[in-house]
Order: sequence, then C-alpha cells, then structure tokens
Amino acid sequence: MASSVKSRGIILLFERYTLMSQYLHASLLRSGYQVPAIVLEENDFLPEGVVSVYDLIVGNYKDGQIENSGKPRYFNEIAVPDTWSISAEEEKWGRISYQRVEKGRIYYAEPAKDLLVKMVEWYDRKGTIRFCDHYNRFGDICARTVCNAGGEAVSKSWLSPAGHEIAVENYATGNIVFNEGEGVRIFHSKIELALHCFRKLGLDRKRIFVNTLSEPFFLSNQLKASPREDVLFLQEGIAGGDAEKMRMVLEGKSGSIGKIILQTQRAYDCLQELGLTGDKVQKLGFIYPFQKENHHSPEALICTNSDRIEHCEELIQALPQMHFHIAALTWMSQKLFDLGQYSNVSLYPGAQKEIQEELFKKCDYYFDINHRNEIIDAVYQAFLHNHLIFAFQETVHNREYVADAQIYSVEDFGSMVTDIHSVMEQEHLMQKCLESQHKHAMAESGQAYRDLLGL
Repeated sequence: MASSVKSRGIILLFERYTLMSQYLHASLLRSGYQVPAIVLEENDFLPEGVVSVYDLIVGNYKDGQIENSGKPRYFNEIAVPDTWSISAEEEKWGRISYQRVEKGRIYYAEPAKDLLVKMVEWYDRKGTIRFCDHYNRFGDICARTVCNAGGEAVSKSWLSPAGHEIAVENYATGNIVFNEGEGVRIFHSKIELALHCFRKLGLDRKRIFVNTLSEPFFLSNQLKASPREDVLFLQEGIAGGDAEKMRMVLEGKSGSIGKIILQTQRAYDCLQELGLTGDKVQKLGFIYPFQKENHHSPEALICTNSDRIEHCEELIQALPQMHFHIAALTWMSQKLFDLGQYSNVSLYPGAQKEIQEELFKKCDYYFDINHRNEIIDAVYQAFLHNHLIFAFQETVHNREYVADAQIYSVEDFGSMVTDIHSVMEQEHLMQKCLESQHKHAMAESGQAYRDLLGL
C-alpha cells in the first residue's frame, strides 16, 4: 500500500454507509489517501473515520474527525434511581423496572449480543412511551425524541456532548429550530440545515465524491455552481428520473459533477443500454482486500442452508480427485448427510465462524450451486480468498464476482465438469480464469485510483 496521505481537499458524501459506500471508502484508503466520509443518514454508530451529518449539526466535526474519546454505553450503565433495576432479559432488548413494573426498554446497537445501548424508551404510569433517549458510540445521549400522551413522536432534539440542545425538529411542521450560539435560525428541512452547516464549515470549497443520484447529488449541485470537479461514482443501475440527471452531467449542465466513474459491470451495462456515454464516463472498480493466493489445490467449498444443491452428487462422482467441503449454519437434512458416504466429501453442520474461516482459507474452488438464499456472503468471501467460482444460471447468487464463462445452465452440466477437469490439470489455465474473474469484478490497484482521480 502507498504511504498514507491526508486528502484535505476531498470529502466523500454518502446517503447511507452501505456496503458499496464502504467498498469505495476502503478503496480510497487502500490507495493511500485518508478521505473523510460524511453520511446523511442519522446513524449514531458509524465506524471511525465516518461521521453523520448530525455530527456537523451539533458541532462535533473538525477536519473530518469526531473529537470524542468516549466508549459505547453498556446496558447496565444507564442512569436510573437506586430502587430501579436493569436486566438483559433478551438479546433484542433490556428491561428497566421498578417493583416488577416496566419503566423503560433498552435497545442495542448491532451486534445485539454485545449489549451496547443504542436507544432507551421511557414509559409513563400507563406504560405509554413518553420520550426516547438516543445514545451514540461514545456513550453520550446525542438526541431525544418526545412523544405525546398517545405515544406518538412529536419532536426530536439533537444534543451536544455536554447535553445542550442544538436543534429541534417539529414533526408536525417539518421545521427545524437551530441554535448557533449567537442566534436561532429556522430551517424547513434537514437538507436546508445540512447545506447551511456545510457552507459554515467550508465544505463547499472541497471536491465532493458521491455515489448516488439522490440527496448527495442534490447537495453537491446546490453547494457550488463551479468548477465541475466533483465526481459521481455509479455503483448500481439507473431507474426513473436518474437517466435525465445523467444526461445533465454528460451535457455539462450539472452544477458541480464533472466526472462519472462506473464501479460495477452492472452500472456499465446499464449506461450502455441507455446510450449514455461520453468522455466524462470512465471505469474504475474497487481495491479488494484479497486474503490469500490460489494454490491450485483440489479443495472445493459449498455453503448452504438448503439440501437443494444442483447436481451436487453428480459433481462429487464426476470429480473424485476433488474434495468437497459442504458447510451449513444449521443442522443438515438426511439428504445431505447421505453425501458423507463419499470419501471425497466432508460435512460441517452448524459450522461456526472459526470453521467457516478455516474452510475459506483451505479451499481454492467455490461452487455456487445451492438453491434458495446465500449465506454468510459466501460468494464475495470466496472471491476475496481467490477461489475460482463456478455457478449455474439457476443458482448464482452474486454475479458481480462470478465470471460469465464460469456460469452454466443446468442442462449444460457436462460442460462445467469438462472445464473443471481442464482447470485442475492445467495450472496456467487456473491463473487465466482467476484473472478473468478479477477483471469481471473490476478489481483495481492503488495506482489506478491515483492516476484516474489525480489525488
């Protein structure tokens, strides 16, 4: 990895910190640049280096970082009268009670098993919710929702780390009263308030990277009319009015977006279908955190919670030199247990995380051939562990990471077996197929990021 450099002139602006947002953020970090990320969604448990727009509103933001060294609040650290009790009765919530009467309920941040407080509901004598305290990852009460006598939310206040009320949203009118210290201002929407805070912090003078055509795109265009140095990273397909927004960018009518970068094959195919091309459009995938090299070992993994595994027994019989590891999070049916009669099959019912990790490290092939839902994000994990992935059109769960040449129709099972034999016998062919798999997923290098983005 290149040495880390702070990119003070750039911010990432996300609607939510989705997986795709995380991949982009991580790719920039892996290319050697510390780029702060701001999320419009109200999220009090974002990871380090990512802040919510509400942190800007209450004054926590400085140079892309939060100035707070606190820790999340554990469930039994909620302040209550001495005669009240707190219990973690279930993983979903905790209970605050007095003489067996429930006075409040504690909800946890994910993962719930850690019992870290995200929100506390407080009840009146009738058992109706009257207000909710929202906690952040630093253990502070960062917001409070007030409810009426019927338990309906009527307003929400955002608080500074010292507990001072900074902003209040009236749910009936949609207006937000904002206390700036030197005076009070009223905004008619959260976007209006976000624009004000962005300008006050000088973020309108930075390049903004966005990955959706919704609110982040709108904010980018509202913040500045020129120069067109902002970048739209397109990671999904385009629907509805988004095509018109894309045409505005390509025709130079967008106030700030000057470049469109396509990050997935799906996004590229969508633009091609719509005829939206031009010199402003370029391709740049992600810098993936590959976990190991492929060692060309005849070890294959299948992860499933279903006993409907397409052509599974036929594959086992056709490839006696391949050892099949079949893992499930749950107990296995008799149909799957019967496969254990084959000497080249190992079964892992109720496989825990440690077993899963060991299998991904051990194997060099992955068969995405189970029907129904994918478990443990298995295809992506197989890709990161440089497994050569094979799938059927009827079972493939995540086409982003499976090369088209390795996806077969169920009727073309024979071709799959022939191709697997060829790869097992020819190491150079395995390497060629892995390169195609990386190319299909648009795997990039740090230098590619630095060259294209001019960071």
